Amino acid sequence: AVVSTQSTWGLLSRASLSRPTGKHLRNFAFFLALPPMAIRTEFESSSDVGVFSKLTNGYALVTIGGSENFYSSFESELHDVIPVVHCSISGMRIVGRMTAGNKKGLLVPSGTTDQEMLHLRNSLPDGVVVQRVEERLSALGNCIVANDYVALVHPELDRETEEIVADTLGVEVFRETIAGNSLVGSFCAFSNRGGIVHPKVTVEELDQLASLLQVPLTSGTVNRGSEMLGAGVVVNDWVAFVGFDTTATEISVMEDIFRLQDSAPSSTIERMRGAIIDSLA
Repeated sequence: AVVSTQSTWGLLSRASLSRPTGKHLRNFAFFLALPPMAIRTEFESSSDVGVFSKLTNGYALVTIGGSENFYSSFESELHDVIPVVHCSISGMRIVGRMTAGNKKGLLVPSGTTDQEMLHLRNSLPDGVVVQRVEERLSALGNCIVANDYVALVHPELDRETEEIVADTLGVEVFRETIAGNSLVGSFCAFSNRGGIVHPKVTVEELDQLASLLQVPLTSGTVNRGSEMLGAGVVVNDWVAFVGFDTTATEISVMEDIFRLQDSAPSSTIERMRGAIIDSLA
């Protein structure tokens, strides 16, 4: 797990504390005990966490099989808040690339079996609509990316699929490319609070996408320079899971743009700040 400690150490350094007291160290330990906001994990030595998982504000999907550490990363952070569902899609483990969804719904390809559909409907919250989609571009997670209000879709997505996206997810739908790439789900990741897109987008394109999504955007990478953001990170409004190869700088960019620092419980943050400021007085 990765927690940004820069601001806290900044307070300590500005106070010219060459030798922190026990009180200072106790306050810093309290800060470290805060819930992490960007968490490194991997699936069977793969940092493509977005290939094997899907995260929304209403549920998380993780693939079946593989390392227990991958599942525990999600379950330890989410089990008290939203369900973490172990599943396959069309008999495959790449659940993040085969599905698209938000807190209102989940879209799955036509190859999803009846047993898989039943398992999803029994495991997800009652308000989540699970919908099969007859679409030739069957890797829905590569072609559709959404938060709770807006979806970007592949320019060649069937018109009927576009309508299903709008109805099932309850979103406005826009046909877009990102840095010339039609696989919008592969080259960006966004929540209701912010988003990150392919590093080669132009300033004009970044402004246009930010206007459509109505959230702040930045360009960046994951997993030590990878442009495949959809494969390397999954995020909702309060936590992100990133590939194990993701650098501290990349994590810092994502924590800032997704405003994950702001999403920590405000009362806890205020107590922590107050304790540190008191100790420096």
